[in-house]
Amino acid sequence: PVSFSLSILTAQFVSYKDVIKVILVPIVVAVESPSPPSDKVAIASIQGVMEETVPMKQMKMDWVPYIPLDKRGRQVERMKFQIFILVCRQRRAALKDERAREFLYCLPYFYDPFKEDEVEDSTEVDIIFPSKQLIKRDFDWKFSRLEVFEMAFVYISSQEFADDLIEEEELSAEQKDEFKEFVKEQVRAAKKARHEAKAARMKAREEVSEEDRKAYESIKFYKFYPKPPPEVSGLGK
Repeated sequence: PVSFSLSILTAQFVSYKDVIKVILVPIVVAVESPSPPSDKVAIASIQGVMEETVPMKQMKMDWVPYIPLDKRGRQVERMKFQIFILVCRQRRAALKDERAREFLYCLPYFYDPFKEDEVEDSTEVDIIFPSKQLIKRDFDWKFSRLEVFEMAFVYISSQEFADDLIEEEELSAEQKDEFKEFVKEQVRAAKKARHEAKAARMKAREEVSEEDRKAYESIKFYKFYPKPPPEVSGLGK
């Protein structure tokens, strides 16, 4: 089998000497696949709602063969490579700040047309509405469900949603109609995105060759975490 490997940093909650901390953990991801699992990357940010998908070459990234140290003096063009690693050839010094930030949230984009993605499956909408204070809530349009971040779920309509926020003094009464319409617009946009994602996946499935279909069925993902010291617990595996 051929392996395609990359390293990433992920934020995790861990316990260090009985104190909960958030740390960046280096992880190696190995993808076992007969062909490169992706030629695209997704660029997102903590602040951004949408992610952008671009070709790897646009970010000067590519899968390159891994050559062991003891074989680097040989004629590599005759070697059969079993491991490829994701490499970025972009020099940091040549980047402006805005362009450099894109690389902070840049990850390979893996798309399987035979599996529903998060957009298709999700019925939740992020509500971020400017009021007296910024309102940030999750609204589940399938069940008219509002998650209040207090380990409880309240089943309410968009009007009751607004009334509840007014009572909590997070939303002014003058903004009630504007807020209700805003929620409806967000739900409509989410439903449209869900429909488009499903249509795109069905179209992609129709265009997949038999060889690629078998590749999708056989692909496997592995994550390798560093071994934590004895005083650290809770590291993902």
